[in-house]
Amino acid sequence: MPVTLLLPSPDSNSITVGVSPLAELCASLHALDEPGHHPAAARWVARAHTGVDEDLLARATAWAPLWSAFRARYLLPLSPGRARSLAGELAEIEALPIDDFTAMTLQALIGKNGAGIGENVLQRLRLISSSRVELGTRLYDDPQGFRRELTAFLEAFAAAAFDAEWPALRAALAAEAAVRERALDQRGAMVIADFPAARAVDRRRIVLDKLYNATARIDADRPCLLVPTLHGRPHLVVKHYPGYPVVIQYGVGTSAGPSLETARHRLAVLQDPTRLKLCYAILRNPVATAELATQLGLTAPQVSRHLRKLREAQLVHVHRRGSVVYYQLDAEAIERLGSDLLAVLYR
Repeated sequence: MPVTLLLPSPDSNSITVGVSPLAELCASLHALDEPGHHPAAARWVARAHTGVDEDLLARATAWAPLWSAFRARYLLPLSPGRARSLAGELAEIEALPIDDFTAMTLQALIGKNGAGIGENVLQRLRLISSSRVELGTRLYDDPQGFRRELTAFLEAFAAAAFDAEWPALRAALAAEAAVRERALDQRGAMVIADFPAARAVDRRRIVLDKLYNATARIDADRPCLLVPTLHGRPHLVVKHYPGYPVVIQYGVGTSAGPSLETARHRLAVLQDPTRLKLCYAILRNPVATAELATQLGLTAPQVSRHLRKLREAQLVHVHRRGSVVYYQLDAEAIERLGSDLLAVLYR
């Protein structure tokens, strides 16, 4: 399922790069809540657990649904611009029309864009988690108070575990932003196609693999801000709430990796039990087709057909020695699909 970005004209200045302390703070909080997804942030997470008092850590857990997989829109820049401060960004949250703040919060709690929220929100939240229904109830009872508590927490947590680190983070992110700005000058909007799970359909459209369908237009009235992150890698966060800039937060140093369609193709190929046996046979050493046929009790043409499927899915390395072709499993490609799958093959 794609998010399609409709791009501006090549000479447009509608795309800029900006560093956001609020976005990095919330990426850090996300890593604190889901450390397994963020090994690069492990040291910061460890310091936070030892240096932050238990009450503040408990409050971080309670607020965590707002910076989970579907980030609340106001936790990323609400206005274009390259330079910003945490105090300024928190002030922008406080200045949001309360209806927009409420809608953005509900989107984060449900994990859907506005069109997918519907009615009976609290009932839906009960089916997701008790923490989310608690936040939803507090939001409905007193949205202004909810907002004040949230911004106060963010300010307090930043003072306890983020502000001291921010100067070093800001320098690294500013260096990345400068590199990306030069790329924008040279290639325009096509730099977005370099991000993980992104591809250019043509010069006016870029598709990003996400778990929902949406289309957003970038133009002078609705600019796009690219926000680099260190603690947020490897995630690619895309936000396109109506009336606000499109924001893409991308991990610094994150490799592109396979697209969602490639991952689906590979999983489909591996559903065949014979191909799984082939993977096991060629995991540790390169093996020729004839030997594989002998080991599996198949004909050489049968083995060749299965190997072709694995090769098309880019799951094998091919080696030629003279007239003989050998196949070996690409263990890294398998591990990217899931470490449990690789562990099963190693047994």
